[in-house]
Amino acid sequence: MKLCPVEECCVIGMMELYILFYANPPPPLFAFRLISNPLSLSTPTTGCVGAELLLGQPLFPGDSGVDQLVEIIKVLGTPTREEISAMNSNYTEFKFPQIKACQWRKVFRSKTPEDAMDFIGSTLAYAPERRIKPLEGCGHAFFDELREEGTRLPNGNGLPPLFDFTSHELASSPELLAKLVPKHMSLDDIVAGGGRGGGDLKPAAR
Repeated sequence: MKLCPVEECCVIGMMELYILFYANPPPPLFAFRLISNPLSLSTPTTGCVGAELLLGQPLFPGDSGVDQLVEIIKVLGTPTREEISAMNSNYTEFKFPQIKACQWRKVFRSKTPEDAMDFIGSTLAYAPERRIKPLEGCGHAFFDELREEGTRLPNGNGLPPLFDFTSHELASSPELLAKLVPKHMSLDDIVAGGGRGGGDLKPAAR
């Protein structure tokens, strides 16, 4: 799901992705410049959208940046000085009340799969370097069902091409590729196909 181009999100912070849903300026704490890795934005965006799909409502609702900040802290807990520095090294104030992070089991419905909550949590770390990377997220156990042979859409149709990896993605570590590529598909066929894998890939040798 693509909400808007990353380049249009000029100044976004850890949970300021909610400007995609609300027309409010983000809290100054979470303002930081996109310098090294703009893809670090896509993981919390994915986490918030995923959480909203599971909950049926926004994870961090709010009528203003301050309201959203309160909602974030109520769920994720008060950020440490190190986490604040990782989000915005120019922010030196630290006057938040000390609130412990809420357990994800208390945030989501009782029947929410553990894998789903673990994936959402891995995308929403305050410090960017602690968030799961986008491609690593695709290899998370939460998406293993999509890699099972015979998985189909609810309407009975087959899955669209999900494994048309780019050459950059195919250069990932063997450990990550082992998680990404379904066991019934052949990585050699994906490479031979120029990164245009999908449902027509040959089964892997058994």
